[in-house]
Amino acid sequence: MEEWRLSSIGTLSEEVLNKLAKMLDNASCGWRQLAKAVAEEPRFCYSESELTSCSLQALSPTGSSALSLLALLVDRSCSLDFLLSCLKKIDHQEASVYLTAAVKELIWITVHPQSQQASAGSRVVLTCKAAGFHRLSYQWFKGNKEILDETGCTPELALCPLASVHQGYYICRVSHGENCVFSQWAHVRLVHSADSGYSNNLFPGSASGLRVIQQPWPKTLSDGDTLVLECRAEANPPAQYQWYHNMEPLSQHKTPSLRIPCVTTAHRGQYRCKMFNLYHEEWSKPATVTIGPTSLADISWVEIDRGQDSQPMHRSASGSVMQTPDQSAEPLGFSKDLYATDKVALLIGNMNYVHHTELCAPMSDVHELTNLLRQMDFKVVSLLDLNWQEMHSAVTEFLLLLDKGVYGLLYFAGHGYENYGNSFMVPIDAPASYTSDHCLCVQNILTRMQEKETGLNVFLLDMCRKRNPNDDAVIQTGLLKVTANIVFGYATCVDAEAYEVKKEDVSNGIFINFLKQHVCEDEKVTVMLDRVAEDMGRCVLTRGRQALELRSNLSERRSLTDPIRNSDCPAASSARNLQWAVAHVLPESCVLQFECGVSVQLGFAAEFSNVMVIYTRILEQPSEIVSCSAQLTDFNVDVDIDLKQSNQESLLEAGSLLLIEESLPSPDVPSLYTRIQSLQRLRSELTFTVCLHYRYYNMEEEVQERHPVTVGKPLVSKLNLHEPRLPLSASLVSLDNFSVTKFSPPTFASGSSSTQSCDAETGRKSATTDCPTISKSANMPEETDCPELYDCDMPQPLVASKSLSGQFSDMCRF
Repeated sequence: MEEWRLSSIGTLSEEVLNKLAKMLDNASCGWRQLAKAVAEEPRFCYSESELTSCSLQALSPTGSSALSLLALLVDRSCSLDFLLSCLKKIDHQEASVYLTAAVKELIWITVHPQSQQASAGSRVVLTCKAAGFHRLSYQWFKGNKEILDETGCTPELALCPLASVHQGYYICRVSHGENCVFSQWAHVRLVHSADSGYSNNLFPGSASGLRVIQQPWPKTLSDGDTLVLECRAEANPPAQYQWYHNMEPLSQHKTPSLRIPCVTTAHRGQYRCKMFNLYHEEWSKPATVTIGPTSLADISWVEIDRGQDSQPMHRSASGSVMQTPDQSAEPLGFSKDLYATDKVALLIGNMNYVHHTELCAPMSDVHELTNLLRQMDFKVVSLLDLNWQEMHSAVTEFLLLLDKGVYGLLYFAGHGYENYGNSFMVPIDAPASYTSDHCLCVQNILTRMQEKETGLNVFLLDMCRKRNPNDDAVIQTGLLKVTANIVFGYATCVDAEAYEVKKEDVSNGIFINFLKQHVCEDEKVTVMLDRVAEDMGRCVLTRGRQALELRSNLSERRSLTDPIRNSDCPAASSARNLQWAVAHVLPESCVLQFECGVSVQLGFAAEFSNVMVIYTRILEQPSEIVSCSAQLTDFNVDVDIDLKQSNQESLLEAGSLLLIEESLPSPDVPSLYTRIQSLQRLRSELTFTVCLHYRYYNMEEEVQERHPVTVGKPLVSKLNLHEPRLPLSASLVSLDNFSVTKFSPPTFASGSSSTQSCDAETGRKSATTDCPTISKSANMPEETDCPELYDCDMPQPLVASKSLSGQFSDMCRF
């Protein structure tokens, strides 16, 4: 009895798996040792993140690390024989004995009865064969009635002579003690002699005596779909079946119907079925199965009557239906006058995860892509470290910026996963064993973007696409419209990881390292991404580890560099500009006058839409004061400030690795920098205190002078992303309730003796406009201070990226 050796451990009952897992949930000789043993077989070599996920199951009161590992083995069809050999290898005698005993109780049906049709008076035999370690009993049933004749308790049920009373459905029960399994149903049908197709148990027109009556058809599926192929034959004795994938036998598929749930790209290829009995053998025609997006030439079309006014339809040689083209019309997708009514991008980089590995690259990746997109006139909202609510609200605000003909781009860098063809972005507050309920589904966002009738939808996902073992839910996304304007650029392939590359100060993701070299090219988006994929394929660091995957149905030659032309609805365009401008308003720079005679410049710069740098600079001090510095303290509790990095003498020391410029202030000018993060969580106006520390000549004691400052709600904080949004993407921010201006100079608490003045260096004055004009320069989140520090009014030239250096980080994005 050798059939059990090839059987998958998925044939074990839930009770057996639970008991086996309980034995393996120990540290000395348990699931970790088993994971090392099975890893000798390459297909059972699991990543560190998968093993970490198994380990985290122990945090749940009902969780089991061993059961999670066994589930991974079931997913990859681990055989009982291999599992038993690994248990013996790690010398787990209790589990080995228990599994051996459990296997001996199993029953496998090796041959199922097959449906047959025959003429009256002929002989029909239904066969059911099973294997097990004990003597097996057979019981045949016709419908719900047991057959009590002499053949009703044998593997072969003989119906002779066949009569109308024998028509119906039959099933066989195979048992040993309390264990039992049932065969598939078989249908017996009586036909007239002229139509029976039988002639002395052979079929006319077939030299083999076995006739194929149903062939498998080619299929085009997407990730997560269910593959079903049918192949049937008429024969007597009944035919047996064996399915093959790329001429490799599928040991678990020996029935007329091949069914594979939740297919992936690994299931692509050619399928054939071998049908045979004791005397004859026939092969089905090959059926090609395509998984994933295909070109228009590969799509199977259904011929539909479209009415008298419709154009004639013709079927191609491949069987596809094609519409007769209008020879006078311009070829589709080659218009030379393509443009966008606007261009909007939402960039999210999640790094500081609460329950998962912290990442390094998203900060620099989002920053670099932000600068490049702004050079192509994109309105960019760039956000770091968002939780679930903030990501939902950010997407809602992003959708408000979209309209008919607008180019929409979503970039995400962080932890992620892909289940059943759906991609999920993981917020920083996702629990250890997160599921789709804790994440954002990208396909749902696409559905909502299509409702806006956008001109181009681009998704750049810089995250892992491994399957999430904690999430078995199949998400039903909204119905996608047939719009040939969707582009998905995945940083890595299905069931693979995305990596970071360590550099001296800043880490970069591999995807952005190559994307930034081509993203500004005036080429069709898919052509541009193809070049990125080619460069990644030639790189030694990425070869065999990470490869870009492109999915697209873009029919027109649309590029990210396409020009912007005003839409037919100026009111909608103004509303979009207003909504975008809300998230990019900085406080005005100003000069503070202290009672001691010291003048302090207070300036602001935006690093991201939710990260701001505030600096203080001593402009003037009396001669009797020998040293002074203006430090910031007493910030709102909502924002995130690293006290160890606040009030630093350089941007680098303050934690800002990205705003560093060559033209830094002169070293003899005292300047202190403080970086404020998580502005999206600011629930009230931003307040802080400017604390002036100074010392007079010939005095050892330091004197302090403090002034509270209020600067309103800067940058994205005004959108209140921490608040839930109303259904149907309704924003809580009403465009009628405010007008967008530059912030007025900071205000001080009553009783302060300090006064305010305009910026002495820039001469800027506060101004209020009801509806600002958003120009190309407005796309820059600029510093509102002197141009010699950061010249942000001028677009920065594209800089050729450096070659990849360093080694791969061991922090994989899962």
